[in-house]
Amino acid sequence: MASRSYANLLDLAGGLLDIPHTPRTIPRIMTVPGVISDLDGCGRYDGDSDVSSSGCRERKIIVANMLPLQTKRDIETGKWCFSLDEDSILLQLKDGFSSDTEVIYVGSLKVEIDAQEQEEVAQRLLEGFNCIPTFLPHDIQKKFYLGFCKQQLWPLFHYMLPMFPDHGDRFDRLLWQAYVSANKIFADKVMEIINPDDDFVWVHDYHLMVLPTFLRKRYNRVKLGFFLHSPFPSSEIYRTLPVRDEILRGLLNSDLIGFHTFDYARHFLSCCKRMLGLDYESKRGHIGVDYFGRTIFIKILPVGIHMGRLQSVLNLQSTSAKLKEIQEEFKGRKVILGVDDMDIFKGISLKLLAVEQLLQQNPDLQGKILLVQIVNPARSLGKDVQEAKKETYLIAQRINDTYGSNHYRPVILIDRPVPRFEKSAYYAVAECCIVNAVRDGMNLVPYKYIVCRQGTAQMDKALTRKSDSPRTSMLVVSEFIGCSPSLSGAIRVNPWNIDVVADALYSAVTMHDSEKQLRHEKHYRYISSHDVAYWARSFMQDLERACKDHYSKRCWGMGLGLGFRVVSLSPGFRKLSVDHIVSAYKRTCRRAIFLDYDGTIVPKSSINKTPSPEVISVLNDVCNDTKNTVFIVSGRGRDSLSDWFTSCKMIGLAAEHGYFLRWSKDSEWETSNLSPDLDWKKIVEPVMQLYTEATDGSNIETKESALVWHHQDADPDFGSCQAKELLNHLGSVLANEPAVVIRGQHIVEVMPQGLNKGLVADKVLSTMVNGGNPPDFVMCIGDDISDEDIFETILRTVSCPSLPIAPEIFACTVGQKPSKAKYYLDDPTDVMKLLQGLGASSKPKPRHLAQFQVSFESTV
Repeated sequence: MASRSYANLLDLAGGLLDIPHTPRTIPRIMTVPGVISDLDGCGRYDGDSDVSSSGCRERKIIVANMLPLQTKRDIETGKWCFSLDEDSILLQLKDGFSSDTEVIYVGSLKVEIDAQEQEEVAQRLLEGFNCIPTFLPHDIQKKFYLGFCKQQLWPLFHYMLPMFPDHGDRFDRLLWQAYVSANKIFADKVMEIINPDDDFVWVHDYHLMVLPTFLRKRYNRVKLGFFLHSPFPSSEIYRTLPVRDEILRGLLNSDLIGFHTFDYARHFLSCCKRMLGLDYESKRGHIGVDYFGRTIFIKILPVGIHMGRLQSVLNLQSTSAKLKEIQEEFKGRKVILGVDDMDIFKGISLKLLAVEQLLQQNPDLQGKILLVQIVNPARSLGKDVQEAKKETYLIAQRINDTYGSNHYRPVILIDRPVPRFEKSAYYAVAECCIVNAVRDGMNLVPYKYIVCRQGTAQMDKALTRKSDSPRTSMLVVSEFIGCSPSLSGAIRVNPWNIDVVADALYSAVTMHDSEKQLRHEKHYRYISSHDVAYWARSFMQDLERACKDHYSKRCWGMGLGLGFRVVSLSPGFRKLSVDHIVSAYKRTCRRAIFLDYDGTIVPKSSINKTPSPEVISVLNDVCNDTKNTVFIVSGRGRDSLSDWFTSCKMIGLAAEHGYFLRWSKDSEWETSNLSPDLDWKKIVEPVMQLYTEATDGSNIETKESALVWHHQDADPDFGSCQAKELLNHLGSVLANEPAVVIRGQHIVEVMPQGLNKGLVADKVLSTMVNGGNPPDFVMCIGDDISDEDIFETILRTVSCPSLPIAPEIFACTVGQKPSKAKYYLDDPTDVMKLLQGLGASSKPKPRHLAQFQVSFESTV
């Protein structure tokens, strides 16, 4: 199903948004003088106000699906009781902020609150916990979370496609509308409390991927970061999502987007390139995506654990007692530990099959090793989860029946809620921990295992263990989980390869303690220094850097619905008004006009590149004015330009970026005075041919002065990769040749050294000056990077000492993007309207109209 663009976000959500608004009990942050009611009206505050906040305390607004709270109803009083969830990453990340930072949480509660209780609960949560609850209507909550998030996004992000109706849920537009509605409600809650000039907003995870669009639409300069805690799939998987563009654009309305691994970030960037045509580059070590003049930075950093929280659990007497109990129970045996949610992506059954093979291939290990598999409760219900649970129990039973005895069970399944102290005790006693997920976001189980194996001084004392005794640990981790790249001492496995996993477990339980110790120390150094506070601090520092230029540029919103985006450009950059330039045009009498061809006069998407009769007519109107010197400056060959403009007698043509130049149809072509040595083409052509044969969809364009390798029809990622390699290859083989290699939009071009479009402007303008006709009006319009040279040249003419009067300069780029030009037009259609306006001004008025104008002016 193709993606739709929506004219209005409220239309998108349909009737789902016709819900009563939560009564506002949260105080507004005043950013302008006046009473609070003045700010409550829609559109009264447009996020671009330069009025600063009077508040002095730094604030961070953390937005996530669930608040970091535990909730239960008091049986005696019937009132809701709330407490902080100390295990929530959202709560723990506060340690990465300075002590004077105020952190406000926006999210839902894990229970449904009756409508009549919502106002009171909201007030209590704000005053007691700095939490702003989003009370989603039951129907929206169900379709949003259990529907779109869990049945469509979650499987897709874990590489599960709904190939058949009974294998995952097909895309349902009603669930998507609920997802958008929920994101809108979350955004509204943020808008109630945000001070857009000062506050930083940090949005978490896949539940809220279009929320940035709502915030950016209301406050163009909002300081907004997003972190994805799940995997991001490859483009082949992600592109199957019918609303793929809307979600990508939602994320790109952030300033900083964070991922656990480079793989996830690379997949996201590939999707941006393939579906939106966006390129990315590394800027001083930071990856940035240019999106309508805004640079969206990409952050790659896995989340850490809260060391203090885990160590406090290890210091509990109950933990030490449980540890002694487990040691006694499994005395003489080595424990392999698994801790996973009951989920089809955790690979529990694959893990059990590997243990079964380990015991089968190594009879000497029977009775000496065992797997303790702690199964956390499933986060969602469904047929797939039930099947996975059934398979797990069947395999475990088979292993125990085959290799177990009255006093020995090779597999122990703990399928109940396990308290933290008990889980920590199992971590501490295990010789090896295995995480065998087939796809996972981060998975902090290996990190917790390492810290528990390290222990604490108080724990050593309780166990009568020497504090300086060597600590060991072994990890077997799937290469498809987020923490895998950061654990260089672990044995990485493909969870689907049962043989390899079995061999890894054998290596882990038979490895010498000295090597186990080295691996453990390496892991512990990393985990203890890259904790959750480090992660939060690093993300926020990068977010501050990404937002530092917000107020140095002009910005305005464009697009409707979920296609909304903000264009951000330099303060002096504005749209070229036809009335404005016609006024200057009429005042002047020695005009130089330079026009690019592809993408300026004709659209780049046009298959037929021949100028239409309308284009020829408009150009003739401008060229036939004797006050004008008009040039088409193009990278095209001179034969093509001559054929296309044969009916334009007075137009000047500059072909191949100015290597050839002709002043009019009756003039001869002049050749640039650059080096005539083109022998380097013999070196370049075979190299380009090599890349053409290796890159499907690419081709070579041969010009008289240049060779161009085109890859616009090749695979976007492969074509771009090949272009970079070709650029380096040609740069090395042409090091001593009078040629230069440039990278353009979908091209790699080799041309004579020193050649650029700026030389055309320089020659034309100097000829006019030397002929006694210094220009008083200079206009250049172009869309490509090659046109930046001509913009630079004509802007230099302002300060040229040979000009008696500085001419009026109009450097204009096509498309709203960063440029040396000070003006822009949206597309070739706007360019033609502008030229039509100039052409109409050049035509002499009919005699009776001219007499009427004189008569009218004299009367006035």
